[in-house]
Amino acid sequence: MSAASNRIAVVGTGLAGLSAAERLRELGWQGEITMVGEEPHRPYNRTPLSKQLLTGDRQPPDLALSVYTELDAAWRLSARALDLDIEQREILLPGGERLPFDGLVIASGVEPRHLPGAPLHSDRVWMLRTLADARNIDAALAGARHVAVIGGGFIGCEIACSARTRALDVTLIDVSPTLLHRALGPALGAVVGDLHRDHGVKLHLGVGVRGWSEDKRGVSVLLDDGEQVRADAAVVGVGTVPRTDWLWHTDLDLTDGVLCAPTTHVIGADGYALDGIVAAGDVALWPNLRFDDTPRRVEHWINAIEMGRHAAEALLAGPQAAAAFTPVPRFWSHQHGVRIQSVGMPGLGTDIAILDGDPTTRRTVAGYTRPGPDGAPVLVGAVALDSPRTLLGYRDQIGRPLAAVPWHRRAA
Repeated sequence: MSAASNRIAVVGTGLAGLSAAERLRELGWQGEITMVGEEPHRPYNRTPLSKQLLTGDRQPPDLALSVYTELDAAWRLSARALDLDIEQREILLPGGERLPFDGLVIASGVEPRHLPGAPLHSDRVWMLRTLADARNIDAALAGARHVAVIGGGFIGCEIACSARTRALDVTLIDVSPTLLHRALGPALGAVVGDLHRDHGVKLHLGVGVRGWSEDKRGVSVLLDDGEQVRADAAVVGVGTVPRTDWLWHTDLDLTDGVLCAPTTHVIGADGYALDGIVAAGDVALWPNLRFDDTPRRVEHWINAIEMGRHAAEALLAGPQAAAAFTPVPRFWSHQHGVRIQSVGMPGLGTDIAILDGDPTTRRTVAGYTRPGPDGAPVLVGAVALDSPRTLLGYRDQIGRPLAAVPWHRRAA
C-alpha cells in the first residue's frame, strides 16, 4: 500500500478478522481500522458452539475473544457488506452507505450449506454457524427426546456428542460410508463410527436424505433406502459455502472462496495480485506451497488466527515483498471423551499407515502420505486419537519422506 494510506477496512469480525486487526497494531499501524461485521456481537469463539455451549459447560459471555493489543478500531456491527468497488476502493453497506478504504482484509467467512429439500424456515430444523443459531438449537434440544443430525463431519459429530451428554436419543445420518470420511479416511473414520455407536448414537451411513415432513409431533426424515427417521428436532451440518455474495459484482475468481496468491493477496481479474487487498480465514482460497501450488481453503480455528496475522503483514508489505503463507494446518475435536487431533493435510494422502498404537484401543497415530518425485512416500498429514505427545513428533516431518513402514492403500 502507499505510504500515504491511512484507512484499513476488515470485513468479517470473526477470528481471522480480529487476528488481522490485532497484528496491524502490533506492527505499528497508526491509521484507521474499521471492523465490519454482520452479527451484533463483538468477536467471539465459535468453537464451543457445537460443544460446551450445548452441554451447559460454557455460557455466551464466556465466548468473547480476548485481544492483547489495543485495537482502537471503529466497529460497524449488524452491518452486512453488500458490495465491493475495487476501482473506487469502497465497500457498500446497508442504507446506501459507502465505506472508503486504502487497505482491505476480506475475512467474511462461510455460511452453512443448505441441504436440498430441507426446510428453510422451521422451529424444528436448524443449522449451526452463529451464536444465535446455537441458542436456537439449545432451546430445541431442551424440549426434545430424540434429535436427528444430518451430516457426519465435525459439526455433526460434535452436536451428536453434545446431545448424548444431554441424555437425548440421537440418530446421525451421512451419505458417506464412514464418519469424518473426508478428514480422516475410511480406517479412522470407522473407528470414530464405532466410538459413537458405543455411546448410543444410531448411525445411518452411506445413505442420503430423500425428503422431509413436519407435523405437530415433530419432523420426519425420509432416507434414500426407504427408512424413515422421526425426531423432535433436526440439525443439518452438511458443510459450508464461502460468504462471497457481496463480491459477485466484481471480476474476482469466486469459484470456491476468494482466490489468493501464496502471500494471501487477492488475485485480480488480470490474474495478478492486487495491492492493498488480502483475504484470510475460511473464505480464502490460496496455494500452500508447503504442499503444492493448488489453491485450497482451510476451515480450522488455528488457521484463522495464523492466516489473519499473516494477511496483516502481507497487506503492509505489498504483493512483491510479502512472504508466502505456508502453515502446517492443525485441528482438534473432542468426541465422547476421545481427543482427535490432526496436523498437515491428511486429505491429500493416497496411502495411510498406523505409525503408533492400535486403532482398536482408540489410542493411535496414523500417517497419511503420497508419492514424492522419486516415488518414496512423503508425509502430508497425521491424525492422532488420544496421543497428543506422539503426534508432536510427526508435526515437523510434514512434507518430508517418511521411513518405510507397512503402507495400506487409502480408499477413495
